[in-house]
Amino acid sequence: MNGLILFAGFVFILWLGSSIFIPLLVATFLWYLINATSTYYRKIFPTGNKLARTYNILSTLLSIATFIGLIYLFITRVRPMFSELLVALPEIQSGLDWLWHYISEQIGINIAGNALPSIDSIVSSVGASMAKIATSMGMVIVYMIFMFVEQSTFHQKFASLIPNKSQHKKIRFILNSVDVNMKKYLFMKTLISGITGLISYAWMAILGLEFAGIWAFAIFVLSYIPTIGAIVGCAMPILFAAISGATFNQIVLISLGLIGLQIIFGNIIEPKLTGKTLNLSTLAILINLVFWGLIWGVAGMFFSVPLLVATFIVTAQFDSTRWIAILLSADGKIPDKNED
Repeated sequence: MNGLILFAGFVFILWLGSSIFIPLLVATFLWYLINATSTYYRKIFPTGNKLARTYNILSTLLSIATFIGLIYLFITRVRPMFSELLVALPEIQSGLDWLWHYISEQIGINIAGNALPSIDSIVSSVGASMAKIATSMGMVIVYMIFMFVEQSTFHQKFASLIPNKSQHKKIRFILNSVDVNMKKYLFMKTLISGITGLISYAWMAILGLEFAGIWAFAIFVLSYIPTIGAIVGCAMPILFAAISGATFNQIVLISLGLIGLQIIFGNIIEPKLTGKTLNLSTLAILINLVFWGLIWGVAGMFFSVPLLVATFIVTAQFDSTRWIAILLSADGKIPDKNED
């Protein structure tokens, strides 16, 4: 009973402190991603020489420059398309209404028109979540600056915090496992999502689909949300093609291309690159997705998998919680426990 009360209190604190925790998570996510990219950049420079520190700094600067370049590309190329899409929303809603009634007539079932979700309400909901994050960007940047400034002292602080050698070794092993696996997951996920988005854009642009840049960006962002993200990311451009006057062949080709890309990159390539990092039960991922979605909305869904990966690694290191890691795993195989 006490455990249930503590869990309920923990969930309430997470929900109540969303304005603090979400910017911190965004900052941590970006900090991890930049460091992960820096790690891969570091591999192109020589190792084991007096210039190692210089190469480390150069790798970090290259990583930051990469992300600044991507942000600039988004602002100059993709963002203007959103204004055009907002203007076209009434027409899109009208097309969806027509498609809804057409399907109802074809299957012989009278479906109420109000059962169709309103695009305006969906856009408003997503926009509110994005605006919440955008207004917190100042706090996110401050968090990131302090993380980069102090990351070189993390090990010293940790050693002073836990002077006991046995405990220090145990906790250090756990933190290193989380760090390595999280960097690998975030880097590979972002890389694969980016490639999927670029190829999706090229495919939709070749087939002449309007707002191809927006749909490709949505596919990239939504790929961080497990299962549901891929479905929604593919469904949006396919539905838009169906209501925007595209030919039957175009709709089929767009559908086959986008779904095929998700299968190839999401179900074949990604598991091979991430390895055991995501040896997680699909059911556990979905439950975790719903849990964080209820607490933090779209932002919670976005961060649900990284949080689950961290939970999976940490619970595998203690005898009292290894059963949780086993339940979270896909096949019962969990990370090895560091012996004191």
